[in-house]
Amino acid sequence: MTETVTVTNPPRRPLRQLLAASVGNAVEWYDWYTYTFLATYIAAQVFPEDADDSLVPLLAAFAVFAVGFFMRPVGGLLMGAVADRRGRRTALTVTILLMGGSSLLVGLTPTYASAGLLAPVVLVVARLLQGLSVGGEFAASTTFLVESAGPGRRGLFSSFQYVSTTVGQLAASGVAALLVSSLSSGQMDGWGWRVPFVLGAVLSLVGFWIRRGAHETRSAEQRRAPEPHLFDALRHHPRQSLLICGITAGGTLAYYTWTSYLPTYAELNVGMDKADALLVGTVSLAVFALLQPVGGMLSDRYGRKPVLLFFGIGFALLPVSLLRALTGSWLSLLLVQLAGMVLLTGFTSVSAAVNAEVFPARVRAAGIGFPYSLTVALFGGTAPYVGTLFKDLGHPGLFPWYVSVLCLVSSVVYLRLPETAHKELDR
Repeated sequence: MTETVTVTNPPRRPLRQLLAASVGNAVEWYDWYTYTFLATYIAAQVFPEDADDSLVPLLAAFAVFAVGFFMRPVGGLLMGAVADRRGRRTALTVTILLMGGSSLLVGLTPTYASAGLLAPVVLVVARLLQGLSVGGEFAASTTFLVESAGPGRRGLFSSFQYVSTTVGQLAASGVAALLVSSLSSGQMDGWGWRVPFVLGAVLSLVGFWIRRGAHETRSAEQRRAPEPHLFDALRHHPRQSLLICGITAGGTLAYYTWTSYLPTYAELNVGMDKADALLVGTVSLAVFALLQPVGGMLSDRYGRKPVLLFFGIGFALLPVSLLRALTGSWLSLLLVQLAGMVLLTGFTSVSAAVNAEVFPARVRAAGIGFPYSLTVALFGGTAPYVGTLFKDLGHPGLFPWYVSVLCLVSSVVYLRLPETAHKELDR
């Protein structure tokens, strides 16, 4: 697919490289998901009340969440360009400082009662910066992880992208749950909801310190070469950009459906108890994190295509049956969610490696960042909305078919991909 050049040796101290990418990525996603778990408190404090509809502040809070999602492609393009021009480590330090600053800004956002319209404006700015940071984080950390890996270990290293993402999500959930159970409702409304965001800013400084000591993976040859322009990846590698979209579409829809929306889907469609659904979701995410290195190692040994096809064909055939198997019991949700997590590992554990192996080193980060983040925004970020819309229209059974069809489309892309697991990486 791309020409290869002489490969320099991977950086020494690979565990330090892995830690630098993973800790920072976990902190990034902790900050990102904390907003979701505390949206009800943010809505009550930052947005004006509506006498006719008590849901208006919450809807406004989730609208701000969506705005952040659609900043991710911009972040992928801009921070990817920084990684390609100034180095992967530079981009990683910028993204984590950006996330720390925006998290602190959320924590210091004034209330609507004290600042009026300035309060939601500050929150929107903070969320835009968070979206910019998260989009850039995936582009830079994916490139950094894969280029840090030794021979035959790119799949294993890339799998830690979703290990750290899941750890960040679990940490955000745990901190939020701990505060809610420890503080009174008045304390949570007054100051408690701000604590996780301030903590996130502090953790970002820890991640920044770890990343500063990481080894730059951009080769000396690339540093001597002319700097790529912002849209060089799209202009000179349109096929690879479309491949990223095809690889990602089914995977991101399945990911957000099974890791984020499934508990809500069970509540809406089979009357699942909310507390049980959240507990099952937490247990499933922990198992999911443990599965990622297994999938990465399998892809290093047997290839990326078999692992991707395990996911794609599985999710093309089984979502309808799995979601129909849901009952009101927590056990049914646990079994359905774990079954989906096993299949989903075929995508999440290798997608970073595949994306990095598609593009040449000169435009790798920006080439990954924009099409990946755009596809996530279009299909992953809208999964809860589409599922709820089908329910509202009286056709909830159409949603699993939607998942199946999109995963079938991605499976066709996987079938046509050249196998890249055992090829040298262009540096």
